[in-house]
Amino acid sequence: MGAHSAIWQGYVDSSLMGSGQFDKAAILSYDISGVEAQSPGFSISPEELKAIVAAYSSADVARGNGITVGGEKFITIRADERSLYGKKGKEGIVIVKAKSCVMIAHHPDTVQLPNAATVVENLVDYINSA
Repeated sequence: MGAHSAIWQGYVDSSLMGSGQFDKAAILSYDISGVEAQSPGFSISPEELKAIVAAYSSADVARGNGITVGGEKFITIRADERSLYGKKGKEGIVIVKAKSCVMIAHHPDTVQLPNAATVVENLVDYINSA
């Protein structure tokens, strides 16, 4: 594991998982070509990575196809050039693009999406300002 991956793993472990808002989290490379760091048992397939790229390229695609991450499909409720949010019942997925990576965090049904999204958005703001 390179130094960069260790830094990203620290963000997953302390900033995302440590927030208490999420049960799964990962950080993707800035071009969404691979997974840099992830919480245990959270795997994102190459097909899912391609679908995330497609969702970022078109809000219509994101809304039409939904967002599938870790084998779970979510209904898209936000899609813009920075953020993708999805819901599945009361669970949700928050994907936010920073200048150096893409953060993905899954919240359980005990957490409200706005609270979960705020954690990820603020973390991306912090990374972008560094």
